[in-house]
Amino acid sequence: MSGYGQFCPVAKAMELLDERWTLLVVRELLAGSSRFNDLRRGVPQMSPALLSKRLQRLEHAGLVRKRVDGSRTSYRLTQSGEELRPIVEALAGWGVRWIGELGQADLDPHLLLWDMRRTIDVEAWPRRRTTLAVRFTDVDASAARWWLVCHDGEIDLCDFDPGFPVAARLTTTLRALTLVWRGDRSWQVALGSGSVVIDGEADAVRRVHAWIGTAGWAVTPRPSAQEIAAVGEPVPA
Repeated sequence: MSGYGQFCPVAKAMELLDERWTLLVVRELLAGSSRFNDLRRGVPQMSPALLSKRLQRLEHAGLVRKRVDGSRTSYRLTQSGEELRPIVEALAGWGVRWIGELGQADLDPHLLLWDMRRTIDVEAWPRRRTTLAVRFTDVDASAARWWLVCHDGEIDLCDFDPGFPVAARLTTTLRALTLVWRGDRSWQVALGSGSVVIDGEADAVRRVHAWIGTAGWAVTPRPSAQEIAAVGEPVPA
């Protein structure tokens, strides 16, 4: 990649970070993914060859350290890479605050459930093995049914029936659950409107919203009507 030819530290940082997919790979590493296949699940439209190339560049730049242990290869952020965390979190907050419109191409059941799986608070789930079935009513049948299984302090995401008793079933559209996860709509509003329906064991039904929760940046305040109205106007000096 050619440089910007500027001494400005923003320009120097962007010479590395504004390559397509690079910052999303960093996002996945910050979210805890360390294995190549897990990283791929977070960026499914990125080819394996390009992911390898981006990881190599990040490793060469000192942001990532590759570790090979027998047949297992993992990738970890160095201190340099970890220091991008507040930057990525700030971008997420800005994006959810100001870039709120979601097109159909932005909705993906695989990505939504994967994001949930890696951030769910297992402490909110029962100590026994517990299964939550999720069914999307508006996606292709091959991607409409999912199961979240909590056991021994771990959450597994299955796209096939694992065969365990189901404590609760969540039925919704992909857009409705995405809006709840992003914090654009509360669980209370979604359940009250019927866009999200939960049935099953009474205690489990009451707790599903706490089991899943919302994305970390969902609490970001949305712009007020006055702030939206002021978009396009220069900020007073």
